[in-house]
Amino acid sequence: MLFSKIGVIPLLGLSWLSSAQILNVDSRSNAHSKRQQDIVTWDDKSLMINGERLMIFSAEFHPFRLPVPSLWLDVLQKIKALGYTCVSFYVDWHLLEGKQGEFRADGIFDLQPLFDAAKEAGLYLIARPGPYINAEVSGGGYPGWVQRVQGRLRTNDAAYLEATANYSANIGRIIAENQITKGGPVILYQPENEYQSFVKGYNAPDYEYWENVKKQFEDAGIVVPSINNEAHMNGYITTSTPANVDIYGHDSYPVGFDCTRPDIWPTPLATDWLAKNNKLAPDSPYALLEFQGGGFQPPGGKGFEACAILTNHEFERVVYKNNYAVGATIFNIYMTFGGTNWGNLGHAEGYTSYDYGSPITEERLVWREKYSEMKLQANFFHVSPAYLVADRFNSSLDWTNNPAITVTPGMTKTTKFYISRHTQYNSTQTVAYKLKVKTAKYGELSVPQMSDSLSLTRRDSKIHLSDYPVGDHNLVYSTAEVFTWKKYGDKTVLVVYGGPNEVHELAVEGHTPSQCELLSGSGVKIESKGGYVVANWAVTSERKVVRIGTLTVYMLNRNEAYNFYVPPVAKQIGLSEVIVKAGYLIRTVEVSSKSLNFVGDLNSTTTLEVIGGAPSSLKMLKFNGKSLKFKQDKNGVVTAKVAFAAPKMQVPKLGKLKWKKIDTLPELSSSYSDAAWTRADLKKTYNIAHPLRTPTSLYGGDYGYHTRTLIFRGEFTANSQEKDFSIYTQGGMAFGSTVWLNDEFVGSYLGGSTWESYNYTSKYTLPSRLENGKRYTFTVVVDNMGLDGNYVIPEDRQKRPRGIIDYDLSGHTKSDISWKLTGNLGGENYLDKVRGPLNEGGLWVERHGYHLPAPPTKDWANSRGPTEGIEKPGITFYSTSFDLDLPKGYDIPLSFTFANSTAAGTKAYRAQLFVNGYQFGTVVSNIGPQTRFPVPQGILDFNGKNYVGVSVWALEKGGAKVEGLELEVGMMTATSFDKIKNAPVPKWELRKGAY
Repeated sequence: MLFSKIGVIPLLGLSWLSSAQILNVDSRSNAHSKRQQDIVTWDDKSLMINGERLMIFSAEFHPFRLPVPSLWLDVLQKIKALGYTCVSFYVDWHLLEGKQGEFRADGIFDLQPLFDAAKEAGLYLIARPGPYINAEVSGGGYPGWVQRVQGRLRTNDAAYLEATANYSANIGRIIAENQITKGGPVILYQPENEYQSFVKGYNAPDYEYWENVKKQFEDAGIVVPSINNEAHMNGYITTSTPANVDIYGHDSYPVGFDCTRPDIWPTPLATDWLAKNNKLAPDSPYALLEFQGGGFQPPGGKGFEACAILTNHEFERVVYKNNYAVGATIFNIYMTFGGTNWGNLGHAEGYTSYDYGSPITEERLVWREKYSEMKLQANFFHVSPAYLVADRFNSSLDWTNNPAITVTPGMTKTTKFYISRHTQYNSTQTVAYKLKVKTAKYGELSVPQMSDSLSLTRRDSKIHLSDYPVGDHNLVYSTAEVFTWKKYGDKTVLVVYGGPNEVHELAVEGHTPSQCELLSGSGVKIESKGGYVVANWAVTSERKVVRIGTLTVYMLNRNEAYNFYVPPVAKQIGLSEVIVKAGYLIRTVEVSSKSLNFVGDLNSTTTLEVIGGAPSSLKMLKFNGKSLKFKQDKNGVVTAKVAFAAPKMQVPKLGKLKWKKIDTLPELSSSYSDAAWTRADLKKTYNIAHPLRTPTSLYGGDYGYHTRTLIFRGEFTANSQEKDFSIYTQGGMAFGSTVWLNDEFVGSYLGGSTWESYNYTSKYTLPSRLENGKRYTFTVVVDNMGLDGNYVIPEDRQKRPRGIIDYDLSGHTKSDISWKLTGNLGGENYLDKVRGPLNEGGLWVERHGYHLPAPPTKDWANSRGPTEGIEKPGITFYSTSFDLDLPKGYDIPLSFTFANSTAAGTKAYRAQLFVNGYQFGTVVSNIGPQTRFPVPQGILDFNGKNYVGVSVWALEKGGAKVEGLELEVGMMTATSFDKIKNAPVPKWELRKGAY
């Protein structure tokens, strides 16, 4: 199958494309779109925008995981600086319709800032509104009230479709208003998500259901093409099935999610995807809508740094280049920035961080080598338009002299690409090989010609080239990989790179050694081969620069290439004509006839080196608006030094602050009244998936409580036969629960990090003999870790309840106990509309709003803070405030860090961290792994007062102690990004009806 070239189309003009060869097509004559628009079209080769082919090189980003909308542009600019053209985003229904019928997309949940930021950054968008999204969010994106829907989820049941109608209409309208057809950045949308796993015996796929989901969005005005993402290539919904999409796509996470052994890669590597795609959707470009960019982690897991190692730069080189060999033209990397599961938005199988081991860290840092490697790859496509018109052939051993190397060729009538990898793709050996290349004029060549062999080191892959056009020049072949090239009048600059100690060659047609000049470095051998000249060199730390006629070739080692950028021009999809070495980050560049102005970030003093694109008689060079002293040599190369100085600043020592504390489990007091609590009096559950085992429902979801802490009070009259109390609680993976009888501790379930921990019945011996005829009260606290997703259809796993599933008190029937319960104040009628429906749980301090800034703490006890410890099982809330006055012009990552408490002998506790009222951390000390909780600027007021609250729940006899709590400063950068507006921070107000 033929694949088109990559073309990247700016929103504001096409001038940047001067260095690439544009292959135009009449897209309207062969487009398959059935929609009433002709801007976004496609064929079996690629997507097209206004008739120009486009490589969808895309990053997954979830704006709801960064609740500071003014920071979204920062992330998008960092994605754009990679050379990406697109961003894919999910929408979390749960956050927008926490109460059925009340759709709220305002404040931090307003999506318009995302659309505006994408346009400013120069990125297209793929909208993925669900309604089901999975995404490791609570309920897979379903609101908690969906547990009461009297229909099977993700099916054509009328009750389910009716439940989705309000959301689909509203979010569909918002997306429709921001489509490219109306001047917005949205070019594709995805109905449903990973519709592919079914309960045995279920009649699937349900084509009528799929068409109804699509119709909801089409009725809202969405006209851009639809795309799907099967988790595996089963072909349930393709371009030609009874229910269909415009473009067929699938997902892949080839090394899985076992980050405990990040050096282990599974053996198989898929090479048959293109053939399957041709069979399932021959009229569709090959699309990978989710491809592994990291990994999620369960409670008790190794942590996201291990996932970053598992899916590191080597993984990107080998596995991503295999995708290019297969022929992907729509390629979305999940995740590129993960963010934070703040405000209890995560699912039960994760924790607060959603860093994901992504190229951009949770703190928005770009220092991972993964980021730099992707910059090399993405930029290659901007200047290699022939890549996607190449015929794809099967992987083969025929192109090398060593069976340990496998090559996948891609060929046009002129340009050829040879993607080479280890035959055993996860090999860590270094292998020597020769490569066979075909050339139009010189036949088949065995390269390198001037040395014994090439080498492929551990877990690596190369894209070798032949008959590759570079401006007016033709590379007969190149074994070194191309980063970028640009043509400036009669001069062309080419940047190639290789790994340490590798030997490479490139050959340029129409020149002789007398036309070659070594401008920098040493060790480059040049020979004439009759009609072309060959340059051969060994990759070292020393840069080598060779001029071959009007072509200047920069021969870099890969680590130096990492520091180069082809920065974008703001508000354009494409890149600029400037090639610059600049270190940490270049966001954009402005070019005039006599000036250059770079916008970027620094983490150290940096030499700025412009090797291409500077005006020939440069008069002014600026970095972030400040003029620099510079030199411009006879070859036009501009150098200048940009100074970095770490700011003088201090952050408070949390242990030295004045803290206040208050018991947040007054329910244990004999004087406490639960008159305002919800009576657990439903004799039949609304949850059709989970029949009751108890006389009345004790499912939080039946009463509108879906987030974090649930508290139950069960009263009974003693008969002196009570010895044991068994209770089956459920709160998701790693949940915990504690039981008291009146004010006496009965016992706790400490939780676990396995599936078995979901289904655990605790049997407790009561602490003392009960007095006959006296009334007693059980108080049961259950930690809801988030609702389950709903991956398997129609398993209705989202409806798996949270609360008390069953219980037994010796000497009593179940009906002898009458129950009440509470969760967050108001349940689905949640009070804090600013922070959303999930941010608060059912603790007494949360119900009263004392986790919000400026609560009335005058009568609270003085404290040293959470580190002073709790002497017995219970829950205490600690609060403090502090001022920050941090210097402007710097990105300063701040994290709250808890000392690791998983060591043997330490007492288990659970803690919640609130920062200016936003829940930004959950600690499960005995399971982990997370002890460090980044909080972004905008939640923290960097130049004002900040309020911090910490709830500490001690689960064992003897209480518990937080071993340490600090505010930690991460890697600081001097930044040009100064558009940060604090998220809204409503302060405490007296809550009428709080109990």
